[in-house]
Parts: sequence; structure tokens; C-alpha cells
Amino acid sequence: MKFFDTTLRDGEQMPGVSLTVEEKVQIAMALDELRVDYIEAGFAAVSREEAEAVSKIARDVAYAEVASLARAHKPDIDAAVDSGVDVVHVFIATSDIHMKYKLRMTREEVLGRIAESVEYAKSRGVKVLFSAEDATRSDLEFLAEAFRTAIEAGADEINVPDTVGVATPSRMKYLVEYLKARLPPVPMHVHCHDDFGMAVANTIAALEAGAEVAQVTVNGFGERGGNAALEEVAAAARFLLGFRTGIRMERLYETSRLVAKLFGIQLQPNKAVVGDNAFSHESGIHVHGVLNNPFTYEPMTPEAVGNKRRIVLGKHSGRHSIEWALKQIGIEPSPELVDYVLRRVKDYAARKRPVDEAVLKSFVDEFQALFVREIPRPR
Repeated sequence: MKFFDTTLRDGEQMPGVSLTVEEKVQIAMALDELRVDYIEAGFAAVSREEAEAVSKIARDVAYAEVASLARAHKPDIDAAVDSGVDVVHVFIATSDIHMKYKLRMTREEVLGRIAESVEYAKSRGVKVLFSAEDATRSDLEFLAEAFRTAIEAGADEINVPDTVGVATPSRMKYLVEYLKARLPPVPMHVHCHDDFGMAVANTIAALEAGAEVAQVTVNGFGERGGNAALEEVAAAARFLLGFRTGIRMERLYETSRLVAKLFGIQLQPNKAVVGDNAFSHESGIHVHGVLNNPFTYEPMTPEAVGNKRRIVLGKHSGRHSIEWALKQIGIEPSPELVDYVLRRVKDYAARKRPVDEAVLKSFVDEFQALFVREIPRPR
């Protein structure tokens, strides 16, 4: 399977986010180092600055194929091709609601526009990816006809977007299988939005059903509820499905942090795969298990995705957590010391105070002062 990253196009459409040309290039180079297969650098027809960013990315990226979005409209296609991209991502809506209220076009007119725009893009000497916007709310027979029209006009690959995130995994699986059975064998992308929190699940279901390319954004950034998160799809594809990808998994964490910083968005701690709590453990039972064998409470190693394990001290901590934490600061954990520190940690954390290394050392100092004894250091 392959990854089509649209952080710089769909991701940047996140309300309140606006990247400079330099920031877009910086993210593109990180994505190239991550080894995504396609980078959608932007929408070249939007502005001169956007076209400049797309052009610079197309020039500088070494590994990935670079794409630009374009409406099924010749000026958009020209702007994309003139920016030097490898792939022009042509799209038009195929759902009745979009055709009636947005495009104000009949089905026959949409099919004609698909054939005309794809043929024109191919005549400009680029690879063409055709997207049927709002595919999951389109009439299935018409959707298949639209894709067939695009393929017959020369489209190299097709994309099935769940534009407003209304699919479920079972419906996405059925849709991919339905289209696969009725279309010529060209690579199929899926592009899932997270309006109901199912973008990653829907993407995985589509991959299981035979789709070859996952369209994703770093951290799931994007319009409204966002998109399928690159790091989550990559981890699930690798560790749950056993798929081979070219993604450098160990770079997921640093790429996530770079994009979050440049977008000006702070990630929630419990963000899957790349969140600070993704491999954090506080519960005594969990810590005991993880310290004996990490796979008791971790489905993959944190190092595999560039993250790290964190043992957190709090009101749910047990003796094993305290013993581990004391050893980390060079203190031999005697039974008496562990009992004392554990009591202090639980009392301190119950008042919603964080227990960091300085606080832990203060508890050790308290114990030493109260019981007037030397704290042995490990040899």
C-alpha cells in the first residue's frame, strides 16, 4: 500500500491555519524524509503564493511524487501543470446534492466535464488522479460511471472521498468492493474525513477491501473534524494488518511535532501513536506488567514510531512505579523508603499536583530527615 499525504492542502484548510511558503517547504521535506509516496503540495490555482510553494516543493522533493489539486477546469489544470508537479489531482462532485446546489449541473454535464478535463490534463503530459467529490453520498451506479468515464479518458488513478465523513467501516468496505468489481484495475485511493470520528477506521476498512492508497494528513489535521491521521493509519497498517509500506515509522513522532508546531496546534496528550500519553503508564497494575514485559499493556514499542515510554507517578501508582522512579534518580529503593514515598505521592497527586523529579527528590529528603538515615546509592 501507499500513502498520499495532503497535510499541505487539505490539512492547511484547517480553520485558523495559514502556512508561509517556507513553512510548507519545510513540512514537505519532512514528509519526503518520512517516505510518503505522494505529497499534495497545495492547490496551485488558489494564489500566486500557493503556486510558488507548490513549485518549490515540486523542485526540492527527492522521493515522493508531488501533486496539486485542480478543479475539472482548464485554468486550474494549467496552474497545476505549470507549477511542475508530477500529478494533477482533478476533482468534481458526483453526489446529487452537490451537483444540484453547488455545481448546478446535470449528471450528463458532469460526465462530460470529467472526460474533457481528464483528457486535457493528460494532454499536458502529467499523471492524472481523478477524485469524485462526495463519493460516499453519490448514487452508486452513477459513481461507477463517473470513475469509468475518467479512466477511459486517461485517468491513471482514482480517489474515493468520504467528503463529509458519513461512511462507516462496513459501508466503506462495501463501496470499495463494489467499485473494484466494476472498474478497470487502476490504483484506488480513499480519502476519509473524521466528522464522526471514523476516518482512520474507514481508511483501514477500505485498505482491507482492496484500496491501494490511503490519503492522510499528519495528526489528522484538516477541515471540520479533520482527516484520517497519517501516523494512526501507518501504525495500524503495519502492526495490525501487517502491510508493507515505505514509511520510516521511527520518524512519525518528530514529523507530528514539527507539523503541530508550524500549524500552531497543541496535540492532546492522549493522541494515539504520537501523543505524550500514548505510551504513558500510571496504574500500578499496568506499570508492573510493562516493566516485566512491555507488550502486556503496549500494542507496539514506542521506539517503533519514534515515541518513548513514560512511567507517570500519581494517585494510581503502585510500589513498582515508585521503585522504578527512585532508581531513575539514583536512589536504592528500600521497602521503608518506597512505602513512605508512595504515601506522599498519592496524597500529593490527589490534590491535582504533578509529581515530577523535583517533587520526588523532596520526598526522599523528607524521609531522610524524618528517619535520620543514610539513603544508600546503587553501586
